[in-house]
Amino acid sequence: MGIEDILMYDESLFQNINAFDPDYMPQNYNFRDTQMEAMAISIRPAMIGGQPSNAIVLGSPATGKTTAIRKVFELVEKNTEKVVCVYINCQLHTTRFGIFSQIYKKMFGHVPPETGVPFSRIYDQIMQNLQKNNKSLVIALDDVNYLFQSKTANKVFYDMLRAYEEYPGVKTAIFAILSDLEFKYAFDKNVNSVFIPQEIHFPLYSYSEIEDILRDRAKAGFFPGVLPDDILEQIAMYTHENGDLRVGINLLKSCGNFAEANASREITQEHFDQAIESLVSINVAETLHALNDSEKELLKIIVEWDGVCRAGELAEMYKQKTNSSYASFNRLLDKLEFVRLVDTKFTGKGVRGNSREIILRFNPEEYTI
Repeated sequence: MGIEDILMYDESLFQNINAFDPDYMPQNYNFRDTQMEAMAISIRPAMIGGQPSNAIVLGSPATGKTTAIRKVFELVEKNTEKVVCVYINCQLHTTRFGIFSQIYKKMFGHVPPETGVPFSRIYDQIMQNLQKNNKSLVIALDDVNYLFQSKTANKVFYDMLRAYEEYPGVKTAIFAILSDLEFKYAFDKNVNSVFIPQEIHFPLYSYSEIEDILRDRAKAGFFPGVLPDDILEQIAMYTHENGDLRVGINLLKSCGNFAEANASREITQEHFDQAIESLVSINVAETLHALNDSEKELLKIIVEWDGVCRAGELAEMYKQKTNSSYASFNRLLDKLEFVRLVDTKFTGKGVRGNSREIILRFNPEEYTI
């Protein structure tokens, strides 16, 4: 098909293409009941006038943390007007003003002016509204590590959790969501005294869980008969190997797009192969973008290494540049291997035969680190 034919093609394999969007809320949300129950237990006291509990929500990327929290928040607000629930993406909102602007928007229906209004007035309006209406506030801070990187975490947590001192009766709680499992967070003592969270863990999905989730998503997004079982199995296997459910959802959509471009009524092996080829470059770019500064620094050293890169020599170089410990180096290297940017191969050499060779899994000339 030509470009104009593709654009004007009026038959679609998608009955709801939005089912493959990152912010899509599936009607059936399975395999996270235990975690959602823990969240509900933390919030429930606020529904009867009590104090909600704080939580740290831990799990690798694409293990269902964000969807679970949004589902629970949706159920809370469906069943009570006593609790205000606010989800905030800390990659997008990294300042104290930005965080509380999102809370203000949820409560008053619009964002406050960016200039001319001091933070103290916005904060006061939020807390007075909670106090006057006898409501509790629960916020979810997704990718909270970004607040630490911008050095605003202590202020935001302090403002939220010690609000009751200036506004008696106000009840607040924070769900702090972490996808970077190596990130070590540390608050000052004024925050530690009020932020005593329970930990809610989201494990990786199993192969069978991934297959069931992708099948449900395909049923929601495609017309019947579009996705053969053997293609679904291949997508599920590739997703399981990558450890990221978003990869599988993107593959489903990409397969459908390639099939439509070929005026096919179903997805074939050729469409799957094309989707895999196009996905690899996108996935590498997104993975690189998600690395923190320490991970990027180590990866740059590996990219610039002249000759065979061995772990021992790399560790010495990294220590000299960053004054970091061997333990930190090993955690970072393991992370780069986990996200499939490098492979490590034992060479049988070294004092105990444990020397590792580091091999890049992507072409650094095609990407910006």
